[in-house]
Amino acid sequence: MANLVNGNKKKSNGGILKRFVGNKNTVTILGILACIATLIIGYNYRVKLSINPINVPYAKQNIATRTLITSEMVGNIKISTTYTQNADNLVTSAKNVVNKYVSFKTSIPKNSLFYKDQLIDAEDLPDYAFSNIPDGYTIYSLAVNKDSSYYNSIRAGDYIDLYLSAKDKDEENKQIYAKFIQSIRVLAVKDSKGNNITKNRTENGIPSELLFAVEEDIYLLLMKAEFLGLKVEPVLRNAQYTKEENETQVKSEEIRAFILEQCSDI
Repeated sequence: MANLVNGNKKKSNGGILKRFVGNKNTVTILGILACIATLIIGYNYRVKLSINPINVPYAKQNIATRTLITSEMVGNIKISTTYTQNADNLVTSAKNVVNKYVSFKTSIPKNSLFYKDQLIDAEDLPDYAFSNIPDGYTIYSLAVNKDSSYYNSIRAGDYIDLYLSAKDKDEENKQIYAKFIQSIRVLAVKDSKGNNITKNRTENGIPSELLFAVEEDIYLLLMKAEFLGLKVEPVLRNAQYTKEENETQVKSEEIRAFILEQCSDI
């Protein structure tokens, strides 16, 4: 008898719950309560963001174009995190500002926040290649293209060789092709607009020239070869050769003599 009563109670309770859930008014009320709860949670989240600001760097002074940013130029200010959510370009850490340069395309006003497109590394400055040339050295520029630069494979800092090709008029126009300059360091790689092409940035375009810093006698020899219409071309070696620093030297004395015989000394 007791089991029968308990069974009837369970059926009665289940029926009440089923009717309660199936009631349209009940569903409406539950839906309204859920919406209210969502609004309250969302509001509290936004309030929390507003009352928990973050520190971001700002410029304590006017910073001119191409200026190295030091720690003395940078302060910190608290702003709402909601401001940073849609500002992908905003720099939020001072360590990503100090020791960067202001882009040559802009300047940074006093009290301004910092943005990624305003900052560049030293190697991205147009005249970076000329900043550390040793005394007695001269810049030599060798024109290249996509093919002769090994499809953008030559980078600043690489050690390569320079070969020379020519026709020897004294030997029935026989073709000369030999190593000319051995282990010469690439100072910079530039595109047709003068932008640096670095190891981490290839979006500047196709290489147009390779820059080298060479001693005066090698510079004169290279320029005389060009004036004579001789072809100088870069040759890329393996990874170990490319990284190792060796003495830059004229490899072929025969080629040196071949060039100098066709030029007058002044």
